[in-house]
Amino acid sequence: MKKGNISSAPVKKVKKDYFTGPVTLREISGITKPNEHDMYHVIFKKSARTKIHFHTGAQMLIVTKGNGSLVYYKKTSGGISKFKISKTKTVNLTSGDVVYIPAKILHTHGSVRKNSVFSHLAVNFYSKNRKPITAWYESDLRSNVTSKIP
Repeated sequence: MKKGNISSAPVKKVKKDYFTGPVTLREISGITKPNEHDMYHVIFKKSARTKIHFHTGAQMLIVTKGNGSLVYYKKTSGGISKFKISKTKTVNLTSGDVVYIPAKILHTHGSVRKNSVFSHLAVNFYSKNRKPITAWYESDLRSNVTSKIP
């Protein structure tokens, strides 16, 4: 058994290109070292959100503080790195909520209030015993994806 605490989990450097504002990410799986998922505590400040992305494995979010949202999108036309999208669903999130996101679904999640903090645990499940890969995109968060973020 391995025990840790989310408040003392190591802070992982985040790629600022993946978020719309300030975010702190603590790598919980660095403490427990599981073989079937990665786990992070993500803290969004000043209405920060993830940019549009998808994971090759499923993801579970467990809200730990504040108010946020999860928005699903579908690709409506275009190529691999530049294409049209449309919102298919918005899920409002509050402390204690748990949501499961299937693999390969375009989505974004994060804070909905300017001056408050929103945080969640993110569990990224391995697909076929492989570490999940996340594909990130630049977009207007409405109808256009303009490029893939390296």
